[in-house]
Amino acid sequence: MSSYFTDLAQQYIDGEWRPGTGSWDIIDFNPYDNEKLASVTIATVDEVDAAYRAAGRAQKQWAATNPYARRAVFEKVLRLVEDREAEISEAIIAELGGTRLKAAFELHLAKEFLREAVHLSLRPEGRIIPSPVDGKENRVYRVPVGVVGVISPFNFPFLLSLKSVAPALALGNGVVLKPHQNTPIVGGTLIAKLFEDAGLPGGLLNVVVTDIAEIGDAFLEHPVPKVISFTGSDKVGRHVATVCAANFKRSVLELGGNSALVVLDDADVDYAVDAAVFSRFVHQGQVCMAANRVLVDRSVADEFTGKFVAKVKSLKAGDPRDPSTVIGPVINSSQADALSGVVEQALAEGATALVRGTTTDNLVEPSVLTGLPADSALLQQEVFGPVAFLVPFDGEEEAVRLVNDTPYGLSGAVHTGNVERGVNFAKQIDTGMFHVNDGTVHDEPIVPFGGEKHSGIGRLNGDTMLDAFTTQKWISVQHGRSGFPF
Repeated sequence: MSSYFTDLAQQYIDGEWRPGTGSWDIIDFNPYDNEKLASVTIATVDEVDAAYRAAGRAQKQWAATNPYARRAVFEKVLRLVEDREAEISEAIIAELGGTRLKAAFELHLAKEFLREAVHLSLRPEGRIIPSPVDGKENRVYRVPVGVVGVISPFNFPFLLSLKSVAPALALGNGVVLKPHQNTPIVGGTLIAKLFEDAGLPGGLLNVVVTDIAEIGDAFLEHPVPKVISFTGSDKVGRHVATVCAANFKRSVLELGGNSALVVLDDADVDYAVDAAVFSRFVHQGQVCMAANRVLVDRSVADEFTGKFVAKVKSLKAGDPRDPSTVIGPVINSSQADALSGVVEQALAEGATALVRGTTTDNLVEPSVLTGLPADSALLQQEVFGPVAFLVPFDGEEEAVRLVNDTPYGLSGAVHTGNVERGVNFAKQIDTGMFHVNDGTVHDEPIVPFGGEKHSGIGRLNGDTMLDAFTTQKWISVQHGRSGFPF
């Protein structure tokens, strides 16, 4: 495993593996045991420029390549992921502390999105639109934007890098990928290696491992990329959107959430407990769609709470390499410290800890809190870790108000014995996605994915990839002769 990380601990620019020329290194640690996995000398502004210039040069020929030929590359990448699934899984476990269950979940979704990318190459279609001018033919072409900059997060780095990289390439663009500093291999250079081995022409996909302390806003402000696809926090997303707008670039923002899972009075309580525990604690709660808040009708609150607490107490925390582990480490010590602070703040505000997990290094055991004051800021924010807030409510109207009482609007779920009651409830929630009788954590390759309010701008997946990574061009043809007034 160590040599695997060492081999990929470089920059990948213009089809070449090379060291960065920065004056310091990003150290890649295993968050569970703090083993040093790799050391990457960071990329400078010059290397960011070289990566974008390479993508710009390579993109012209790639866009002119027959889409059936482009499609073959993604078929090969998919086969390579299938062939290397075991080693990619080990890399996910080592670099981001994902459990074996989480690694399998991420790889399953990644393969589904690659299958969709195979078809995406053939999706762009042109149109002929009528004209009020005699003899004129209006053609509307769907063309690549040119170059796309992708910034990916640490929680699902393999999936969420591929989710923008593969469609952007499939649609004829060049790409420069900047992975998160905590996941430079799984979220960055591993993907470059897969595409290189699949025969993607050099220069089309570039990976720069760097930090804003070194490059500032150079990745965003560079004149070559026309679209920046960013997945991460709303705080950073606001900055990305501002810089992009100032530089006349399109931004696609997949940001944080404060999702609620709602249990109505006619819900199947046992099933709702299972859905809620998964929705809050999958990958240690480090998921934008995770159920931060579990809202329960007061009539079933005692039954639900007892069963929820019992199930949470049964979750095994520990070494993510152990197949029986459900809760592995969070990504780094600052995240672990922040989560301890959340629990302490909640208790100071008067909450009761039904479960209070301990924190050892980056291993944060689950906590379940109830009785938080209705005006607590903690109920408004995203908590990126294994801390659940149980909130009772009286009736649907109050539940709708509580779910919407947050700056975020990404996902959510409602449990009820009446499906149409659930759909009616979902229609009243200000989110991009909402699920009836299921969990809050879902992603499918052809369904529009994205949020409202502070949870993002734009959508990804399926046909929405065309809106994200292509543009429309009008070319008119005058078959006769136009008349001009002078």
